[in-house]
Order: sequence, then C-alpha cells, then structure tokens
Amino acid sequence: MNEEEKKSKKLWQKLLAPYLLMVINEETFEERAQIRTSKVKIIIVSIFLLTLFSGIIFTTISYTPLKEFIPGYDSSELRKKAVQNLFLTDSLITIYDQNIKYLNSVRKVLTEDISYEDSEFSEKEIGKQNLKKTSKLISPVVEDSLLRAFVSQQDKYSPILSEELKINTFLFPPVKGTVTQPFDLNKSHFAVDVAVEENTPIKNIADGIVVFSEWTAETGFVIIIKHNLGLLSIYKHNSSLNKKQGDIVSAGEVIAMAGNTGEYTTGFHLHFELWIDDYPMDPQNFFNFSNK
Repeated sequence: MNEEEKKSKKLWQKLLAPYLLMVINEETFEERAQIRTSKVKIIIVSIFLLTLFSGIIFTTISYTPLKEFIPGYDSSELRKKAVQNLFLTDSLITIYDQNIKYLNSVRKVLTEDISYEDSEFSEKEIGKQNLKKTSKLISPVVEDSLLRAFVSQQDKYSPILSEELKINTFLFPPVKGTVTQPFDLNKSHFAVDVAVEENTPIKNIADGIVVFSEWTAETGFVIIIKHNLGLLSIYKHNSSLNKKQGDIVSAGEVIAMAGNTGEYTTGFHLHFELWIDDYPMDPQNFFNFSNK
C-alpha cells in the first residue's frame, strides 16, 4: 500500500469515526441526552439544512411582496404601469397613423392629387355583373353607382348608420348661380365652379365638422367640412370664412362668403368639391345650382 492510499484510508477513518454527543445538566451533571454521530453525518445534515433554508428563503422572496425590498428590483405597481404605458403607446401610435392617413387625404384633396388605382371603390365592390345587367337598360351615372354601393355596404353592417343616412339624405346646395366650369375628370377639375356675386353666403351642405379653415395662396380662403359616411365637402376662393377648424356646423348654415381670392381664381365664384372616401364626385349629380 503506497503513501497516498494510506492517507486516503486515514481520512475516511476520521470521517467515519463515531462520536458521542452528550447533553449534561451543568449543575447536577445529570445526563439528559445522547447523540451518536460522525463527521460524515454532520456534513450531510449541514448540507441538507443549508439547502432547506435556502429554498425557504428563495420561495419567500420570490412569491411574496418581500422581493420589492431588494435593491434594483421593480415593484409590481411599477411593472403594472409599464404594461399600461406600453398599451397606451401602441394605441397612440395607431391613432397617429390614422391621423397621418387622414391628413394625407386632405392634402391630396387640396392639391387635387388623386390616384384612381388606390380608390376603395373598385369595380369588384360596385358589382361587375350588376353593372353589366343594368347597362343594357340605362347608362348609369358612375357617382350614383358608387354612392349606392357605399351606402348599401354601410347598411349591411350598421343599422345606426342607416338611420343617419335617412336623416342626411337631403343635402343643401351650397349656393345658387351659374355653372361656369363643370366637373371634368379628364382635365383633373374635380369640382364645379359656380359664378355668384361678391359676398354671396356659402351654405354647408350637411351636418358635419370643420377639418380645415385657412388661407391658401392658390385658392384663397378654403374651408373643408367632414360629414357622415365618409363625405367631404370643399369650398374654395371665398372672400371670408365664418367658421374655424373644429367647429360643428349644421346643414344649411352659412360657413363663408363668396369671393375672388387666390392665384387660380377667374372671378367671383365658388369652387365646390364633393368627395366620398377620397373619391371625387360630380356635384351636379347631387345638387341643382341653377337659380331657375
């Protein structure tokens, strides 16, 4: 047996050597208890107790409010607010994107920049088969077909909007006068120009809210009103505006005075546009501008 084996054997003998622990009364020297043990048992019991206490401490800190007292650990209230802020931020981003899209639509209306390929009113939505059948009997007006398709789509999913449509079916003509330039898609003239006298009252066509009321260099004083069902009405070249952005206006209410303002004006007249979901409509299909 070599030297290393002798040392190893002696070590195990020391670890396994039995010991007797006695509990004695100090005053009477009366023996109260005896415990037989060894160094190996003491080590095993110590490891077990250390593991047990560590598990109890870990469980207590992890699943009780005590963990909030640990430096650097976020409180439950703080984490709750962080989650709420995350959802709020996501909602704000969604609203921001919607507003950007809407502002871009208004910008396109003001600059008369429109792409018919992006229009929501595709030939499929209107109903290709229905148009083929009705075209044999009568040549339909495109704007009327689009409006009917849009209204029927709204009626299908919302009875409340259907009631609103009945209320807002009667549109007020913005002004009476002589149409000097009609609606013409080929010439990118998405409006009718109605010649009137200076300061003739311009009336709102339906209930809505003013989304734009400012001066522009090209078209003078411009006011844009958003109505129900995606309807947008635009009034340009006014001499003055009676309403500001954010005002709620009623049908037939005077919103501006006719004028001759802006670089593109050709005399005292109203440049009137009518849009439904970013698609321009011919106003003469909805209004009679004649004084007669």
